[in-house]
Amino acid sequence: MNTLEAIKSRRAVKHYDPAFNIPEKDLHCLLEHMLESPTSFNLQHWRFVLVDDKALREQVREAAWGQEQVTDASLLFILCADTKAWEKTPEQYWRNSPVETKEMMLPMIKDFYQDRQQLQRDEALRSVGIVAQTTMLTAKALGYDSCPMIGFDHQKVAELIKLPEDHIVGMMLVVGKAVKSAWPKPGQLPIDQILVKNSFS
Repeated sequence: MNTLEAIKSRRAVKHYDPAFNIPEKDLHCLLEHMLESPTSFNLQHWRFVLVDDKALREQVREAAWGQEQVTDASLLFILCADTKAWEKTPEQYWRNSPVETKEMMLPMIKDFYQDRQQLQRDEALRSVGIVAQTTMLTAKALGYDSCPMIGFDHQKVAELIKLPEDHIVGMMLVVGKAVKSAWPKPGQLPIDQILVKNSFS
């Protein structure tokens, strides 16, 4: 499936075959493509918690108010981000760059993020959103369906996965083999209602 087809056919599917397991080779392909997602300053501050322990998945489902896709889909990712990745050995993100590039970028990272807590959080969530879309499109290209989720008790899920204090949970994302199609699209806005040229006034 090409990219344009994947974008058009991707839907948030809620019902999955609980007996189906995504082959290891497809999981590996999915993860490889997730890593291609862009991040500011190449920080790659997302962290993908793949929950495959059945008992833990049941607990996460309870924290998601019983939504069946949490346990029935083949894969459950909790997409998190390290808000302090910018200050934890940032040279690792530029290790393959020319020396002059590295010497330019490292001070820029510190200047950009230091003492800007809201920006650190905003950038982390932006990165989670981008990698989530990459994951969903890759899944669709591989013949699977997916569903992004924010409908859950974030604090409880953070406790269940023992989330470090300097990390945040962005969303959950399930991937699997659908047994029931998503609803028809309920109503997309026309382009002329959402496209703003140059400024709002």
